[in-house]
Amino acid sequence: MTSRLETLIDQGTGREPADIVLKGGRFFDLVTGELVASDIAICGERIVGTCEAYTGREEIDISGRIVVPGFIDTHLHIESSLVTPHEFDRCVLPLGITTAICDPHEIANVLGTEGIRYFLDSAEQTIMDIRVQLSSCVPATHLETSGADLPVGRLLPFRNHPKVIGLAEFMNFPGVIAKDPTCLAKLEAFQGGHIDGHAPLLSGRDLNGYLATGIRTDHECTSAEEALEKIRKGMHILIREGSVSKDLLALLPLITERLSPFIALCTDDRNPLDIAEQGHLDHMIRTAIAHGRSPLAVYRAASISAARAFGLSDRGLIAPGWRADLVVIDTLEECRAEMVFSVGRRVTDALFASRNPVAPVGLDSVKARPVKAAHFAVPVTEGEVPVIGVVPGRIITEHRRYHLPAKGNETAVDLSRDIVKVAVIERHGKNGNHANGFVQGFGLKKGAIASTVGHDSHNICVVGVDEDDMAMAANRLGEIGGGFVVVADGKVTGEIALPVAGLMSLEPYETVRDTLHHLRKSALALGATLEEPFLQLAFLPLPVIPHLKISDRGMVDVDRFALIG
Repeated sequence: MTSRLETLIDQGTGREPADIVLKGGRFFDLVTGELVASDIAICGERIVGTCEAYTGREEIDISGRIVVPGFIDTHLHIESSLVTPHEFDRCVLPLGITTAICDPHEIANVLGTEGIRYFLDSAEQTIMDIRVQLSSCVPATHLETSGADLPVGRLLPFRNHPKVIGLAEFMNFPGVIAKDPTCLAKLEAFQGGHIDGHAPLLSGRDLNGYLATGIRTDHECTSAEEALEKIRKGMHILIREGSVSKDLLALLPLITERLSPFIALCTDDRNPLDIAEQGHLDHMIRTAIAHGRSPLAVYRAASISAARAFGLSDRGLIAPGWRADLVVIDTLEECRAEMVFSVGRRVTDALFASRNPVAPVGLDSVKARPVKAAHFAVPVTEGEVPVIGVVPGRIITEHRRYHLPAKGNETAVDLSRDIVKVAVIERHGKNGNHANGFVQGFGLKKGAIASTVGHDSHNICVVGVDEDDMAMAANRLGEIGGGFVVVADGKVTGEIALPVAGLMSLEPYETVRDTLHHLRKSALALGATLEEPFLQLAFLPLPVIPHLKISDRGMVDVDRFALIG
């Protein structure tokens, strides 16, 4: 009986017809930067022939087209796409994203190990190769109430799972620098493996100390200067362009042929609406090339450089012996996928239909107590009040202070300066915490918006002008099992249910996309000026991103890593 290796050799040498041959096109050689006219022979999951003529059992004419390696998203939270891993697979694989390196940090903060198992089970069924990083910071900090706690002992049983790459983004960089024992235990356990970084604005000797632990990647750079220091110090920079955090344009100077071995691309958080309207990594590729970046540098960052950063040594080039993750596109500049192959399988509806389903989890995760308008009252205090300053397109917020008007014995909103209320309500059934504050930059003139997607602990977060509407929005989330809600004048004007841990829909991604269209219109009717108000809302409770945030425990001065007052 012929062995698998013998079959690969026979098809590569042409002694036998290849399983599939792509004929008439050119492939983009990421070593030389040349477009090479060539057949591409595939045997099972591998490329077995290039730069020669081949016959195949199946021959596909791709005349006039270009073949590039499949794209690798190096850091994302699939939960932030608002759909399950199966639907995410169906949504982005046809765009050419053949590998996704995810951190199930969101569902892990709600459900703990149950959430990680759900992602690993799903990753074993999806057509695209979903790789999992084990969530390193659950809870992210001591300044918030999470639904779960994942000390190192609960992560170790997953370490050798075939879909696991390593330890996910180590967000608690202050804890690392302060030598927190919990942080050190996790870092020690994963020495010698991949450890993902997360260090916004960290520099100098503190950055050196952080990197001395073996952390190798970072997706939080927001300026070329910051990124270049980190590259010089051995980091692989993951350039991010999500629905909220948009760093691509600021980091364009890094995308050169010289630096391309040290950069990769990621989306972090991108919803189905933006994917439908703009694309995914393909959108980043188009944008970078349109801004004058070398196609060779861009496509390297999207594939081979990404693969090498995460130890995926079998993919990223079109060459014999390499994994047959291939994207057939129209032109390098337009990057429109016309045909996609995942491990040698042509991506079709029938291929997606062959997957086994995975049962959803966390369908009863919203356990918040009902609230009333009075719960959102903020007592009058002397002097200035801390106000979270939203920066459009950034998850970094500013720490602003204002004198705010009073209404009786309560501090009131100030619509003339775009300052409204924000509240975070503990929703895991742990303590019933409720914290109020103020935020500037949403543009709301009336009503309220609320969400159970609130990084990283995913408590209920509400922004609003009217306390009655804020209470209705928060309570409605409990009724629908989590999601997004818009309320105006005492009526729910828009909502989407996300019952899987309060984070993901059970509906197809097309339904989620269409519902988000309506939800966005409902938010705009309140006066919202942000392009993605709900995703911006989701980052207000994230106390590992400078400078001022809010958790269920109160307002958080991130620079001091402490609660205010």
